[in-house]
Amino acid sequence: MTKFLLAASAALLAAPAMAENRIDRIRPDAPELAAHGAHVVGVTTMTFTRESVPDVARATEDGVEDYDREITVEVWYPAAEGTEPGGSYTALLRDGVTEVQLAGRAARDAEPAMEGEYPLVLVSHGYPGNRFLMSHLAENLATKGYVVASVDHPDSTYDDMGAFGSTLVNRPRDQAFVLERMAELEDGIGAITDGDTAAVIGYSMGGYGALIFSGAGLTEDFRISRYAPPQDLLEINAHGAETMADLPDARVKAVVAIGPWGRNRDAWDAEGLSAIDKPLMLIAGGVDDVSGYDAIRSIFEETTGTERHLLTFDDANHNAAAPMPAPEESWTVSESLGYAPFDHYADPVWDTVRMNNVTQHFVTAFLDLHLKGDAAKADYLDLVPDSADAVWDRAEDGTPNAADNYWAGFPNRTAKGLRFETRVAGE
Repeated sequence: MTKFLLAASAALLAAPAMAENRIDRIRPDAPELAAHGAHVVGVTTMTFTRESVPDVARATEDGVEDYDREITVEVWYPAAEGTEPGGSYTALLRDGVTEVQLAGRAARDAEPAMEGEYPLVLVSHGYPGNRFLMSHLAENLATKGYVVASVDHPDSTYDDMGAFGSTLVNRPRDQAFVLERMAELEDGIGAITDGDTAAVIGYSMGGYGALIFSGAGLTEDFRISRYAPPQDLLEINAHGAETMADLPDARVKAVVAIGPWGRNRDAWDAEGLSAIDKPLMLIAGGVDDVSGYDAIRSIFEETTGTERHLLTFDDANHNAAAPMPAPEESWTVSESLGYAPFDHYADPVWDTVRMNNVTQHFVTAFLDLHLKGDAAKADYLDLVPDSADAVWDRAEDGTPNAADNYWAGFPNRTAKGLRFETRVAGE
C-alpha cells in the first residue's frame, strides 16, 4: 500500500496541471478606483445573429454573398444577493488552439440582481483577440454596477481569423448591433440593464470600430487602399455617407479607445474625427509601434468636437492597458506560431497587473462621471498632465497642503511614468 501511495503521489506531481490564471488581482499600490465594487457578479454567454449581411471575408472581385453572422457575447452583471463569488473561464490563447483556465470573481449563470438598473458597457477586442482578452476590466466594472457585454467578433478571433477587410467593415456594425440586442432584452439580465445609458470600450481594432461607431467616417484614400475589401464594401463606413448618418447612437454616452488603430494609415482625417461629439478617453503606450503613438496623439488633437482625455503609459508598447495578464501557458513557445504567445499579452517594461489597475481606475472615473452622473469623479480626471510634476504635500492626517497637486486616488510615490492630458471641445 505504501509503495502504491508513493507511486500515485509521484504521478500527480509529474502530471501537468492547468494553471490558475487570475484576472482579478489588485496590487497593494493600485490607485483608489481600481478596487472592486460592492456587487457580487455573475457571467453568462449569449449568442446573437446579424442576418443577411455581406460575407466580407469571402468577397471577391466577382461578387459577394450574404450570410448570417453569429456573434458570441460574454456578459458580466450584478448578481443576486447571496451569490457565491468566484468562478473560471475557459479561453483560447493567441495560437487559437491552446485552452487555458482564467480564474475570477464572477459566478457562472448566477441569478441577476433582483432590483436596480445598471448602465451597459460594450467591450470590443483587437485583431485578433476574443471576448476574454479584457475580462479583467469587464469583471471589475460589473462589481461597480455595470452590465458589461464583451464581443467575439467573427473573422477576428484567435481561432477564426479571416480577411482583414471583414474587421474594417464589420467592427462598428457589430458594436451597434450588440448594443441594440442587449438593450432589447427584457427578462433576466435585460430587466437590470439600462440600455439607454451605454459606453463602448475598444482595443486596437475595437478602438477603430468605436471611433467609427461614434461618427468618424473613413477617408476616400483609405477606402481605396490595399486594406479595403472588394466590391466597395468599405463605403458603408465612409465619411459623409448616408449609411454613416444613423450610426452614432444617442444611447452611447462615453467612448474609451485603447491603442486605436487607423490614424497611422490615414483611415481618418481631422474633418472626419471632428464629427465625434461623445466624451472620449484615449489610452496608449508611449512607444506603440502597431497603431503608432504619434497617430493616436493625432486622434487626441483632431477630435475637436468633444472633450477628450489621453492617458499615456510612458515607454509601453501596443499591449498597454488592455490585455489580461499573460496566462502561464503562454510562456511556452507555440509550435503553430513559432514564438511564445506571451508576447501578445505582456509589455517588456510595464507589469500588466499594474497597467490593468491604472486603467480600471481611470475608466471607472470616466464612466461613473458620464453614465452615472457622479460629478465627484471629475476630480480624478483633473490632473497635472505629467505625473512627474505632481507634488505630494499633505499633513499627517492626510489633509492636502496648499502645494499638493498629487494625482487624485494615487498613493504617494505611485503616480510614475504616466501622463494624463485633457482638451475641451473646440480646442
